[in-house]
Amino acid sequence: MSATARKSAPLPDDIRAMKGRAPIVSLTAYTTPMARMMDAQCDFVLVGDSVGMVLHGLPSTLGVTMEMMILHGQAVARGLSRAMMVIDMPFGSYEESPTLAFRNAARLLRETGAGAVKLEGGRHMAETIAFLVARGVPVMAHIGLTPQSVNTLGGYKVQGRGTAAEALLADARAVSDAGAFSVVLEKVPSALADRITAKIPIPTIGIGAGAGCDGQILVVDDMLGLFTAFKPKFVKRYATLGADGEAAIASYAAEVRAGTFPAPEHGFAEEAPN
Repeated sequence: MSATARKSAPLPDDIRAMKGRAPIVSLTAYTTPMARMMDAQCDFVLVGDSVGMVLHGLPSTLGVTMEMMILHGQAVARGLSRAMMVIDMPFGSYEESPTLAFRNAARLLRETGAGAVKLEGGRHMAETIAFLVARGVPVMAHIGLTPQSVNTLGGYKVQGRGTAAEALLADARAVSDAGAFSVVLEKVPSALADRITAKIPIPTIGIGAGAGCDGQILVVDDMLGLFTAFKPKFVKRYATLGADGEAAIASYAAEVRAGTFPAPEHGFAEEAPN
């Protein structure tokens, strides 16, 4: 190992080993300052393709590119020294074939320093997951509501209700058997998430899947209240930074228009003091 090798961040196997031992804490991050804020508290940080909607104003995650993921992955990596970084594979970068998935996953890991990739899909992605893992790419799976499939799912709906529960359980077993080290369960009924958590040997990471999962993840901008008009049911707001920011901007604008900012103490004299 190089003498300059970085850190004590967890590895995928460390996250896997946390199942049943300690709750796994995670948040999304897209920028260096936000990554620094959460580094000491999170076991892993996800560079999510939600960046397209959260920071770039896209209507869905479908327009996110490899270049966008790499740019934000590099930014997040600069802010982490403790937490493991996982990065999303964007839509179109892995579905066509395992070979294409490996090429793009290798690029993401190589250019960002991420410890693992995340991809969406259950049984139909098991072959790809196994292909990647066999070639040294750790994979976090993602089932339930998979935002890249929002058009075929008919919107951002709860998944796994009624007769669909057994299919979702089969998806969880398939990605686990394929070698994924963990699986995100998004917008899944809590009782079903509890069943899945009990029946597979890898950690479940819940987002809108109840308290019985092995870990939890939220979009950091949601839990910090940076959006004033949008709040998913499964999000708890731990701050109201959006409203605070709007109020601060309004105060700044009012002071500029009133001529009270900048005040003398915000300016510079012609000569520097002795």
